[in-house]
Amino acid sequence: MREWIVPDLGLLLDVDGPIASPVTRSIAIPSIADDLVTLVGAGVPVAFITGRSDAFIEQQVVTPLLERGLGEALQQPGARMFGVFEKGGSWAAITPAGLADVTVDESVAPSDSLMADIRMLVAERFADTMFFDKTKKAMISVEQRRETEASVYLRAQNHFDASAFEVLVDHGIGVYHRERVAPDVNGDVPFRLDSTIISTDIESVLLDKDRGAQRALEYFAAAGSGQLPRRWRSVGDSRSDYKMADFLHEAGFDAAHVDVRPSDGVLEKPYPVITEHGAIHDEAGAIFLRHWVRELDLA
Repeated sequence: MREWIVPDLGLLLDVDGPIASPVTRSIAIPSIADDLVTLVGAGVPVAFITGRSDAFIEQQVVTPLLERGLGEALQQPGARMFGVFEKGGSWAAITPAGLADVTVDESVAPSDSLMADIRMLVAERFADTMFFDKTKKAMISVEQRRETEASVYLRAQNHFDASAFEVLVDHGIGVYHRERVAPDVNGDVPFRLDSTIISTDIESVLLDKDRGAQRALEYFAAAGSGQLPRRWRSVGDSRSDYKMADFLHEAGFDAAHVDVRPSDGVLEKPYPVITEHGAIHDEAGAIFLRHWVRELDLA
């Protein structure tokens, strides 16, 4: 057996935007799948840090990667891949057979009654523009229907967010959304509404991309007998995705973040922030991955 040498690179990847097209919500650029398989097979630890559910990642990401050779790549010495779903609310190793058993942090999950009321709100008032994501276990997500125009959805989303806020208040749950805050009877605000260009998440304030990054590195360290690369890159399309690199930087790693939707405003950070010369979303993700395949001489 050849000696295992950890490549000086690890990747923490948001899914919607840099990997999956925000239009098709699937891997639409074949080189993305091929380059991910190549990097994993070479020993680069790769984690998906996403707000998506484990079911979505299994269907739209892991299965297509297995079809491109991920199973064989994960059998190479040092190969490691991990998924953190629902912003840290659930997680699982990714194996040659697909997702391993999924662990769910029940302590951050919303109540069944709140989930039922939000689901009813969508069904009764917003079903023409959005749908309730039944696959989520640790948060509530309501997503744009693919046939709905973005401008139509965003107008409806504003009304949904206001209505969902009131549902949480009626349940006595402390919540904030942008500039609006409603504490619970103890003065606490344990939940937030987080709106993106294609969805609204109702989630515990304990969930975020830095929590997911920490979970992934703990797994990689355990799976690799404590060996971790010094150099890490995170990739995402929203401001919350910078928190992956925040965690890496604060933990002492050589960190940089790739922003594939810089039109939202590139944040000032103590580590490099990279954009891909006008390319956005999965086009930028594809450029990034191909760069590292070449940089590590794997092409």
